[in-house]
Amino acid sequence: MTEETVRRFPGLTAVVVGDVMLDSWLQGRAGRMAQEAPVPVVSVEQIDDAPGGAANTAANLAALGARVHLLGVAGADPAGTALIGSLLRHEVDGPIIARGRRTAVKRRVMSGGQMVARYDEEDRSPVTASVERELVSQIREIAELAHVVIVCDSGAGVCTAAVREALAGLPLLVVDAYDPELWRDSGPAAVLARYDACDLVADDPFDVTGAPIVITDEGDGAVVHREDRPPHRTHRASGDLMGAGAGDTFTAVFALALAAGADAATAADLAQAGSDVVSRRPGTAVCDADDLLAEVGPRPTMPAKVLAERVAVEREQGRRIVFTDGSFDVLHPGHVTCLEQARRLGDVLVVGVRDDASAARRKAPDRVVNTAEDRAAVLAGLGSVDYITLIEDDSPASLLRLIRPDFYVKGAGGHPDLVPEARLVRELGGEVRLVERR
Repeated sequence: MTEETVRRFPGLTAVVVGDVMLDSWLQGRAGRMAQEAPVPVVSVEQIDDAPGGAANTAANLAALGARVHLLGVAGADPAGTALIGSLLRHEVDGPIIARGRRTAVKRRVMSGGQMVARYDEEDRSPVTASVERELVSQIREIAELAHVVIVCDSGAGVCTAAVREALAGLPLLVVDAYDPELWRDSGPAAVLARYDACDLVADDPFDVTGAPIVITDEGDGAVVHREDRPPHRTHRASGDLMGAGAGDTFTAVFALALAAGADAATAADLAQAGSDVVSRRPGTAVCDADDLLAEVGPRPTMPAKVLAERVAVEREQGRRIVFTDGSFDVLHPGHVTCLEQARRLGDVLVVGVRDDASAARRKAPDRVVNTAEDRAAVLAGLGSVDYITLIEDDSPASLLRLIRPDFYVKGAGGHPDLVPEARLVRELGGEVRLVERR
């Protein structure tokens, strides 16, 4: 059901209405303290801009394969131009431009992977009457064509009473609200809210909206409250929060899953998985369908970029990474022994499986018995194997650079220095080990 739900995402159309902003990340080195105050002086070397708020929800929807229409308000200023540019990179049409209004910006100053400071610029006053009329007109024009309409209301002026009235009664309205009480009369299909964003009655959340409500907490996951059913709790968030926007990803995945036919509990589980993906990434990130499927499984293989993130988390937790590769066609006792010995060298074993084309080039096409996915599925059943990924090239060099293993293991035969990748492994700080197939 989970994979089938995600596979339906590309056929869906979503409309996002709400408060957009620009997330700006200033990266640099802090080599001294300021004379004026006991604060570090950061020499900014790089600035990365990304969509934030409702704009980041829209970017996630596009990454997941949906067709997206974004209705928000930005100013005719440099930050607004940067926001439009960042949205276009995600293939999302930008919001309405309002002269005289300042684009909301969250700027984070980073040094050595740590946030040194954050400063915000925003205009939280209600939009003007003319902008409000344009928003309402566009809502009425396109909302009924969407499979799901998503509201991202952070109280920054876009979701006025007139906008809420225009959205009321839509077939599938999902509201991410700083105050669910405001949306009581809009008939939402579901409401999302942070645990500390509103005063909910814990025993009866339906007093607030009359709809299922999902209460989210970055550390503890989410709880889905549904009428006449016990609360459903997702798994706790995995990994440390490295960047921003995990809540925007949660909203995007949850809404698309509902539109694809999932119930609220399943949608929340998928949304938490998507949130976990981006929480491990620096900056303001998005989650695509491959990322999501790799996170929830069951799939024997993992995309290389997702694998790299998982390995980075394992390494941060002090675990030693072991890597080996091969065709593994057909898996025999010698393979199993090698893998068990490799696993004992460290804490996490990553196996690279040659894809069908690579295996055919290495062994000749008529000697490849099983497909790569079948070979990977058999390996996934071994207790010694932690992660599996496919290798498309004739050499695992690019994968070695990506995961930087502590040990690269090959079957015995000769000297470790004769392994073609030995020099690269040493340059990356690892060792080559040979194990016997006995």
